[in-house]
Amino acid sequence: MSFSLPDLPYAYDALGPYMSAETLEFHHDKHHQAYVTNGNKLLEGSGLEGKSLEEVVKESFGKNQGLFNNAGQHYNHIHFWKWMKPNGGGKSLPGKLQAAIDSDLGGYDKFREDFLAAGAGQFGSGWAWLTFKNGKLEVTKTPNGENPLVHGGTPLLGVDVWEHSYYIDYRNARPKYLEAWFDNLVNWEYVEELFEAASK
Repeated sequence: MSFSLPDLPYAYDALGPYMSAETLEFHHDKHHQAYVTNGNKLLEGSGLEGKSLEEVVKESFGKNQGLFNNAGQHYNHIHFWKWMKPNGGGKSLPGKLQAAIDSDLGGYDKFREDFLAAGAGQFGSGWAWLTFKNGKLEVTKTPNGENPLVHGGTPLLGVDVWEHSYYIDYRNARPKYLEAWFDNLVNWEYVEELFEAASK
């Protein structure tokens, strides 16, 4: 399969004031497009043509770094756009997801604190994750374009802490970006959808 850039599920200005139209235009139209363009070039002759994106990510990890970097970031960003919505965030999570967060992660407030700490504590570029692994939820972080798929988990929620995700709006204040993102943009319904699929 070749990679293609998905449309944003909302207007460029729909996530303001927490994420500006300028950030989304650069992040989606330039950065994500570059992962798609470069990924397609690197896919040719890799032996992974025709595989699903998830398979390309898993099978290129540790073997074809260039392809992995672009395929991993393409996968991450396809979900990143869906992990946000206008008027998102809030503490009223879907029931099954809330119950799992209570039992596995010590409740919403503890989960929020640990997730924000993972994002703030990721040195350099990378991601913080809510991951489903071995039947339980975990908060994890990864460098660069890595994601839980290559560590035996399923990503349910991920926040991009590469500087291009926040520098236009927050400059170097990554913790401020993370708080604004978590509290005002997260699409919990999509997280629940991924959780239900992963926990079947």
